[in-house]
Amino acid sequence: MWKLTSSFLDPDVLPVEESLHTLANGYLGIRGCFEEGYPHQYTSIRGTYINGFYDLVEAKYSEKQFGFPEVQEKMPNLMDAQTIEIYLDGERVSLFNGSYGNYIRTLYFDKGYSERSFEYQTQKGENAFIRFRRMVSFQVRELFLIEVEIKYEGQILVKSYVKGEMSNYTDDFDPRVGEYAKLLDWKSSSLIDNVYMVMTARTRNTDFEVGCVVYHRCSKEALMGIEGVHEPKMVAIYSTKGSIALTKYCAYSDGRHNQEPVMYRGLDIIKEHSAMCFDEHLEMQRIYLKDFWHHSDIKIYGNELIQQGVRFSLFQLLQSVGKDGLTNIAAKGLTGEGYEGHYFWDTEIYILPVFQLSQPKIAEKLLIYRHSTLEHARKEARVLGHKRGVKYPWRTITGRECSTFFPAGTAQYHINGDIAYGFIQHYLQHGDLEFICRYGAEVIFETARLWLEIGHFYEGKFMIHNVTGPDEYTCIVNNNYYTNVIARYNLEWAVKFYRLLKQKNPQALDEIILKIQLVESEIDEMVKAYQNMYLPYDEVLKIYKQDDAFLEKAQWDFEGTPESKYPLLLHYHPLTIYRYQVIKQADTVLAHFLLEDFTEEVSIKNAFDYYEKVTTHDSSLSSCIYGIMASRCGYYEKAYDYFLETVRLDLDNTHGNTKDGLHVANLGGTALSVVFGFAGYRIKNESITLSPWCPKTWNGYEFMLQYRGRQLQVKVSDSVKIELLEGEKLQLKVYGQQYELDKVLRIPLEGLKRDGQSSNI
Repeated sequence: MWKLTSSFLDPDVLPVEESLHTLANGYLGIRGCFEEGYPHQYTSIRGTYINGFYDLVEAKYSEKQFGFPEVQEKMPNLMDAQTIEIYLDGERVSLFNGSYGNYIRTLYFDKGYSERSFEYQTQKGENAFIRFRRMVSFQVRELFLIEVEIKYEGQILVKSYVKGEMSNYTDDFDPRVGEYAKLLDWKSSSLIDNVYMVMTARTRNTDFEVGCVVYHRCSKEALMGIEGVHEPKMVAIYSTKGSIALTKYCAYSDGRHNQEPVMYRGLDIIKEHSAMCFDEHLEMQRIYLKDFWHHSDIKIYGNELIQQGVRFSLFQLLQSVGKDGLTNIAAKGLTGEGYEGHYFWDTEIYILPVFQLSQPKIAEKLLIYRHSTLEHARKEARVLGHKRGVKYPWRTITGRECSTFFPAGTAQYHINGDIAYGFIQHYLQHGDLEFICRYGAEVIFETARLWLEIGHFYEGKFMIHNVTGPDEYTCIVNNNYYTNVIARYNLEWAVKFYRLLKQKNPQALDEIILKIQLVESEIDEMVKAYQNMYLPYDEVLKIYKQDDAFLEKAQWDFEGTPESKYPLLLHYHPLTIYRYQVIKQADTVLAHFLLEDFTEEVSIKNAFDYYEKVTTHDSSLSSCIYGIMASRCGYYEKAYDYFLETVRLDLDNTHGNTKDGLHVANLGGTALSVVFGFAGYRIKNESITLSPWCPKTWNGYEFMLQYRGRQLQVKVSDSVKIELLEGEKLQLKVYGQQYELDKVLRIPLEGLKRDGQSSNI
């Protein structure tokens, strides 16, 4: 299944479908809105976005205290070039006021474009066929194309717009949506050489320029005119009798990412690429995606609905991820305005591993972005009172902290460990010490330093107080297990890399030491800290405690909480939530996934059993982790049910806010659920391991992965087949047994191999 198709027009789900049918390339994103628009009574979030392009607004507080962020970064909604109105013998075409049939819209994952077509009957009884196709180019990052084909015997009028006065979507009742509607001001409109429509705008406070250049190619001679020159709304008008095809070439460029003035950059792009027709651009798109899918596809056999969900997730991840080292991947990607275009620690834990498996160059760019924001992280550490080290932000675009609610935001010090974890896992997966020298070592040393600043020794144990773990329903606690264990990992690997570079590349180490003024005594401190890290444990329950006090709290009344009160954060005061054993998302269970070697086997299973009962999964980051760990614990049916919640979350709008953009970390979690969950893939210090099982409703599955210069293919059905396609032989473990992979390895599927099932899919 290589497509997402809708053949039913429901006005109530239009904003959701706008998110689902978004087209993007990591730089430019266009929501899947109808070109001809909707009637005013229907909600639409008509959005165009550039990754990393932002304005600054004042951070609002009623009682501001020292060190709180002064400003926040927000992603503006850019000028709209989607709009194309069609008039047939003077009647404006609308699916909401006319008679239509054979309506269908499709998003193609393998071809990288969307298509929407329908038959239309005018009020006079005349019939027409209309088809829109659109794409955002992976090859030319600024380029967006629309082709409209109209088959009609009568008079046709087409109005193609560029609109400069756009606003962001706001919602006073949802803190996950921005509160500033106007971030961008129209500045100029002009017509170049009588054919190129040029519009520019500027952000209100950062004064970044953004430009849109539009050119049209018509299939036949048509009367043409352009209105609104020097106005915020420009329109190209084409009039003809009989069928017509019109291709609209749009180039967006911005002043933050380009040295060249945006108008000239846009003109250069349009002039170079408008010589190619829509189908020729589609062929370039197909070639790009053929290579992507060759390395990244996860194939599911015997279940088309699941296959669709998995490929949809991978395709949207590719569309959303920044690929230039200057940008990252926002919580909603480029599909909507939820969380205002901010990047979170979701990247390192849920998304980066997907690209590390099959697209290491993209993964490197995400890590390079984190390295590029080190100076902001240093400044944030000083604001928080730390004399050394860095403190990475909870939510950001350029690297500055943008969270105004510090208990659930800034206090998440674990983000330092998460980012270090991403660099360490990349090294274990690909063995590139040069990359660590250039980018990773400085990040790992500086993040490790901060643990020495915020932690302290008590009765011989290293403790970390007053932090928030991944669970945002439990804030400002002492010795959050997740935080402490990832700090331990961060500290241990800082020492390892220090010693490794001292042996392998002392010159690079000396340069880093000089740059950050690292001294040998700090390395000794790190050794002492990680060797004596306190990890809170309950001897009775045989589980690691989420934090020192979590198990002492009263349990939340889940039976007395109606479904209408979820998510809890929208219906209960934070202090009410903090007083109870109630978890928003995987916390200790997530730690056991990421760092299972630090935990006894019995504690992993006991932790899953205990914490699952008090977890609401109000965060989209949660179900995939519980599903992966259900596989780890042998709860195969439960693992598959969690997977269904993950793979269908946006497709079925189960969290009720897909209109604000897709849940990008959950899309990553879908892929992780197959590879790390069902296949049991893990990256170890010495090699890799797998422990596969296969859901009962599937005939099998397969995926590719790259490991230290090797290309591997893993197929799981009635047996496990691992094939080395490229590279030298390697040692690996399957079901805990050591094997040497030379060419092909076949192993019988072990255990409850086909017991994972659900009642539906």
